Amino acid sequence: MPSFSPSPSSSSSSSEHELHVLNPATEEVVATVPAATPQDVHAAVVRAAKAQEGWAALAPGERARLLRRFAAVVDEHVEELARLEVREAGHTIGNARWEAGNVRDLLDYAAGGVERLNGRQIPVPGGLDVTILEPLGVVGVIAPWNFPMPIAAWGTAPALAAGNAVILKPAETTPLTALRLAELALEAGLPEGLFQVLPGEGPVAGDALVGHPQVAKIVFTGSTPVGKQVLAKGSALLKPVTLELGGKSPNIVFADADIEAAAAATPMSFLDNSGQDCCARTRILVQRTAYDRFLELLAPAVESVLVGDPADEKTAMGPLISKVQLERVRSYVIDDAQGIRGTAPEGPGFWFPPTVLTGVEPHARVAVEEVFGPVAVVLPFEDEADAIRLANATEYGLSGSIWTRDVGRALRVSQAVRAGNLSVNSHASVRYWTPFGGYKQSGLGRELGPDALTAFTETKNVFISTEGPAQ
Repeated sequence: MPSFSPSPSSSSSSSEHELHVLNPATEEVVATVPAATPQDVHAAVVRAAKAQEGWAALAPGERARLLRRFAAVVDEHVEELARLEVREAGHTIGNARWEAGNVRDLLDYAAGGVERLNGRQIPVPGGLDVTILEPLGVVGVIAPWNFPMPIAAWGTAPALAAGNAVILKPAETTPLTALRLAELALEAGLPEGLFQVLPGEGPVAGDALVGHPQVAKIVFTGSTPVGKQVLAKGSALLKPVTLELGGKSPNIVFADADIEAAAAATPMSFLDNSGQDCCARTRILVQRTAYDRFLELLAPAVESVLVGDPADEKTAMGPLISKVQLERVRSYVIDDAQGIRGTAPEGPGFWFPPTVLTGVEPHARVAVEEVFGPVAVVLPFEDEADAIRLANATEYGLSGSIWTRDVGRALRVSQAVRAGNLSVNSHASVRYWTPFGGYKQSGLGRELGPDALTAFTETKNVFISTEGPAQ
C-alpha cells in the first residue's frame, strides 16, 4: 500500500492517525496521508502569517508573475493531475483534465487582477479621500470531495492574488491533488509557507482552522448543515465566511422549447460527476403538453450513458465517491419506483445507475432533498406561474435551467426563480470569469468573476487634508 507524503508546503503532521484514500472504482487503497492535528494547524498558521507579510510587500507585478508561473507549471502537469483525480475521486478522465485545466485558467485569471485591484478617489471637501484594498492576512479554504481541484482554486487563486496566504484543507477522501498542487506552487517559486495543504478530518483540522484567531477568513464548500456550523464558529470571532452549499436545481422545459435539444442535454445536467454536483438539475420540470414527448426522447438518452471505468476515454459517468454516499443515494430510490434506469457495473466499486423517477409527488423526499447522486425526478407543470412556483418550492437556490424559444418568457422566469446562477437553453453554471453563489440555504457570498479578489481584502479609507493645520 503506497504512502503519499505531504509536500514541503503542507503539514508535517505529528499525528498517528492517517487518511486512507480509496479508488472509488475499485475500492482499493491508493494512498495513505497523515491527518493534521490542531497543533499542526496552529504551526501552519504561524508559518503562513510570516510568509504573507513578505508576499504582500512584493510589487504587484511580481506577485502576478509568480502566479502566472504557477499556472504554467500546473499546465505542464495537467495529465498527471487528471490521472491522480481519476484514482482518488473516480472522475472520468475527460472531466479530470478539464478540472486541472480550470485550476490553470483560474490562476491566470486571478494573476490578471493583481495589478487591477484598485481603490477609489472620493470627492470630499477640504482634502483628498482615497480607499485602499488591503489583504486580509491568512485565509482558510475548506474544499469538498466532489470537485477537489477547481473548487480549491476558487478560493486559493484570488486569495493569493489579493496578497493573502492560504491554508487549504481538502476533503478527507480527496487530498492527493491538493498536496500535489502545493508541491507545484513551490516549484513555480511561491514562497515557503504561503500556500499550505493540511489534510485532515473536518471535526479536527477543519474545526481548528475555522476557530483559529489568526485566520482572517474562511471559504467553505460543502453541505448546508456543516456550512451552518462553520458560520456559527466563524461568527463568534466576527470572521467573514463565504459558503457554497447545497442545491436542488430545476431544469424547466416549456412546451415551446426545442424539445429534442432539451431532452438530449438533460442527462448530463444531472449525471455529470455521477450527480455529485450542487448545481445538478435534479428536478426536471416539464410543461404537461410536452411531458410525454419529452420522456419519450429522454429515455434512450439516459439509457445510452456509458457508466464504467473512469480512466476509459469513452466513459461518461464513473462511480460515487464512497460506500457511505452509495448507501445515501440508494435510500432515495425504492425498488419498484417508476421511471427510467440506465446500467452500471457490478462488483467492486461504488456504482449506481442513471435514474430518472416519474410519478413522484412534488413534496416527496427525493423531490426536495439533495440526493447528490445520479438521480432526478420529472414533475409536470401547467403554465409559467406553475413552473415558477415549483422551481421555488425548495429551501435551496443555487442553479437552474430554462428551456424556451420565447425571449420574454426567458427573462421573466429568470427574474422570478430565486437562484444565483441560471442558464437559458443551456446547463452551464460555472465560468471562472462570472460570479457564482446561491440564494437561501445554498450559501452566502459570491466566488469567481471580476470581483473575486475584493472578497479577500479589507477597504481602508484615508483622508488627507489640504487646508493645513488650524491657526
